[in-house]
Amino acid sequence: MVRIIGILAGLFFAVAALWAFANGAYNVASQGYLKEKTAESEFHLSPRPFNQASDDLVAHWDKQQLQRGYQVYKEVCSACHSLRHVAFRDLEQLGYTEAQVKAIAATWQVPGIDPNTGEATTVPGKPTDYFPLVYPNDVAARAANNNAIPPDLSLITKAREEGPAYVHSLLTGYRDIATFSVDGKHVNDEFPDFSTPPGLHFNPYFANLNIAMPPPLTSEGQVTYADGTPATIEQMSSDVAAFLTWTAEPSLPKRKQTGWPVVLFVLFGTILAYLAKQQIWARAKKKA
Repeated sequence: MVRIIGILAGLFFAVAALWAFANGAYNVASQGYLKEKTAESEFHLSPRPFNQASDDLVAHWDKQQLQRGYQVYKEVCSACHSLRHVAFRDLEQLGYTEAQVKAIAATWQVPGIDPNTGEATTVPGKPTDYFPLVYPNDVAARAANNNAIPPDLSLITKAREEGPAYVHSLLTGYRDIATFSVDGKHVNDEFPDFSTPPGLHFNPYFANLNIAMPPPLTSEGQVTYADGTPATIEQMSSDVAAFLTWTAEPSLPKRKQTGWPVVLFVLFGTILAYLAKQQIWARAKKKA
């Protein structure tokens, strides 16, 4: 009886393993690895390298850059994209004083209640308020953006692979499909049926190459930086990408800095263990 149960159990696990293998093979095929080449698979580009202060060995925030990034967000991005997970008081981490944060918050209109009528209205923001939503719901967002919903940017660099680099590349990556090429190959020469529909814009850093968002950074000097930094498209893109890295994980440098003591502790423990092992076996060898 025990032998029969063992055989059945073995058969069960064998079938399960075969099913897992078949399912994996099917997923590989269905995800396009075995399909014919497409314009998206051939001309979609990986994000360009993007380095910032929080990537250094001694990670830290470049507060001047984060302030410039906030300025780009407010003057360019906030027309369509929200930051619903960020409170105005969080901006103190960027180097703003309490009075400056209070003044910044007051320049935004947030949902409130009219004290005289009790009706919903908008009021100047306070430091404890969160950045307001741009659109009240998805229907309104679609109606205003060619049926596309602008994503909230609070966690965008966490939600996208190579997040900061992706944001930076996307903002500077708009191209003319008629002249765009990779390794000398043009999109329309390789895929004559591929096109950019009306209302969309060609961007090889976007997954399907066509994106509903028009180029947000269109000219140098589009933003006048308070610190006098020249506002080139590359600079504005880098600054807002760094700012969105901060919104997604304000404690990023602290987390990285914590890793160094942990690594040193593990290394120290490893050395102690090795020396202890040498000492113990040395005594054993002498006795032998």
